[in-house]
Amino acid sequence: MLTAFLTDIHGNREALEACLAHVHRRGFDRIVFLGDYVGYGADPGFVVDTVMASMERGAIALLGNHDAAAAGAPEHMNDDAMRAIEWTRRQLTSGQRNFLERLPLTVEEDDRLFVHASAHEPAQWDYLLDADAAMRSFGATDARLTFCGHIHVPVLYHLAANGRLAGFEPQPGAPIPLSPGRFTAVIGAVGQPRDSNPDACYAVHDDDADTLTYVRVPYDIDAAAKKIRAAGLPRRFAARLAFGQ
Repeated sequence: MLTAFLTDIHGNREALEACLAHVHRRGFDRIVFLGDYVGYGADPGFVVDTVMASMERGAIALLGNHDAAAAGAPEHMNDDAMRAIEWTRRQLTSGQRNFLERLPLTVEEDDRLFVHASAHEPAQWDYLLDADAAMRSFGATDARLTFCGHIHVPVLYHLAANGRLAGFEPQPGAPIPLSPGRFTAVIGAVGQPRDSNPDACYAVHDDDADTLTYVRVPYDIDAAAKKIRAAGLPRRFAARLAFGQ
């Protein structure tokens, strides 16, 4: 079974459409959305509707911190991010906000855990930026495989049976064996990558081969950026798309 993981779309219609088109051409069995459908980008309603429609066809969707904020939960963000959230709230219908509010923080399936930020106190939105954060996440779950997003950077952590932890940056297009040991796969962002590569990022888990492949997809960055500026959102949200920062 092939499962596509998409996360941190952040209202970027162009990036989402490019990734979904790529997924469909490749062939897949289902999609797991790991949260943050809104915030920063100019098409939050389209993204939420797309996720809702995908769930009707069997997709799984998790709650992200920007989704929780857009649905009305108090969140601590910088001023520009909160400006985007306040704008996003005005764009969403009550039905779209209710959909976001009902999304789960985690989903467990066999030996896998799906979560937006970390297995460690998911509602606190811990950032898996270093080995200490990765160990906190491993220590909070018995799952062999944890799939998450939140930091907008693709990275894979491996915990060996002897307790040794290793983290590395996956190379796009190269299938990575997910055994032996345990893994936490941080999936790079669809809508706002921050690893100096502006191409949208998603990943595919091949259940039969037990491999994970990270994928980069080019999209119309100029169109996405133009819409951010036209909406009156902070201009740096548009500028950073071209640099993957």
